Amino acid sequence: MSTTSPTTLVQDLIEAGIHFGQRASGWNPKMQPYIYGKRNGIHIIDIKETIKGLLLAKKFIAKTVAEGKDVCFVGTKRQAKNVLEARVPDVKMHFVTERWLGGTLTNFRTIRSRLKRLDELEGIETNETFAKYSKKMESQLKREKRKISRNLEGIRHMEKLPGALVVLDVRRELTALKEARKLGIPTICLIDTDGDPELADIAIPGNDDSMRSIDVVIRELCLAIAEGRQQRDLSKASKEGPEGGEKPAGEPARRSRRSQFRSDEEGNAGGPVGDKGAPAAAGTSA
Repeated sequence: MSTTSPTTLVQDLIEAGIHFGQRASGWNPKMQPYIYGKRNGIHIIDIKETIKGLLLAKKFIAKTVAEGKDVCFVGTKRQAKNVLEARVPDVKMHFVTERWLGGTLTNFRTIRSRLKRLDELEGIETNETFAKYSKKMESQLKREKRKISRNLEGIRHMEKLPGALVVLDVRRELTALKEARKLGIPTICLIDTDGDPELADIAIPGNDDSMRSIDVVIRELCLAIAEGRQQRDLSKASKEGPEGGEKPAGEPARRSRRSQFRSDEEGNAGGPVGDKGAPAAAGTSA
């Protein structure tokens, strides 16, 4: 798997303009530790803090995925939508880009039921049985299918709650962050100078209005996911052993304590044990 060198990463972040914050008049004082200075009334984010947060996030995500958990990305703003839809499916993770439905995490069972309904509607459409319904009912079913697909397509294969939530713009995705905190799901957030870093478990200070800066951050997090998945596969293969879990040739079969005890009892019952541990043959003189 290819990784980005630190020098190239810093250059990519700067070229993407990730260090440009919001206007100083609209800043959040809690972001003070992440601000380098001010220029022309606009705050400049400390690129060192951005790198520190991004590397910490990559390490955590790789560990989370290696443990068998999934990651869900949330970015419903226009600048984030195309980036998530282009990059996240490649690493087989989940995303929300249309609208965060209240209860997506806290009422996950209902969300799964809606996805089952989507499967039913697609089955009806595939089998061309819409013709059995009236024109009005057919229109209603197709509209229902489009609505569910638009809102939930990105988390369609999310069978369980994610191990981490990646959020772009904490002010816009406040509902998702509150649900994650309620369930104890760690959050990784790209936070601009007008955001609240206390809403994130791992904060990546940076420009959340630039499509290029969002793309660089998501690219790096997806690389971490690929690394974690590789570690997961290696760990799974080492546990199963070669040939789908078979023992290597020449390795003695393990016996339980009970079977070993029975074997010892049978050996002792056969008579005195010789030098090599076998019972002495009958009729031989000592």
